[in-house]
Amino acid sequence: MNTTRLAVNGTLMRGLVLNPNLTAVGATFVTETTTEACYRLWSIDDVHPAMIRVTDNSGTAVALEVWDVPNDGIATVLGQEPAGLSIGKVQLADGSTVLGVLGEPFLVEGKRDITEFGGWRAYTAAMTDTEG
Repeated sequence: MNTTRLAVNGTLMRGLVLNPNLTAVGATFVTETTTEACYRLWSIDDVHPAMIRVTDNSGTAVALEVWDVPNDGIATVLGQEPAGLSIGKVQLADGSTVLGVLGEPFLVEGKRDITEFGGWRAYTAAMTDTEG
């Protein structure tokens, strides 16, 4: 089976709400890692994140997961992503490049910048801690 490596940084990650979209097409988890320190992350109404690459040295390493997705399942997974998320090339901490889920710039306008948390899981955990 031919597969494509896909980096996911939000609700497609293991145990989160859209992860069944990956497993339903036969995707398999590869590893947890981070991006190179050149991305910023926003919360889109506390429903999902949007990650965008920046060139002004304001970025950080963002925690994510890498999955092997069957080539015939990629379109299905991406078609189920929230509007404003797209596919692009993501630079990983080890210097490799894989396809990954990125946000379109319009999507983050006026949204909460959560870059300081370093990832969606850390942000949602902090939000849970403040609510309790």
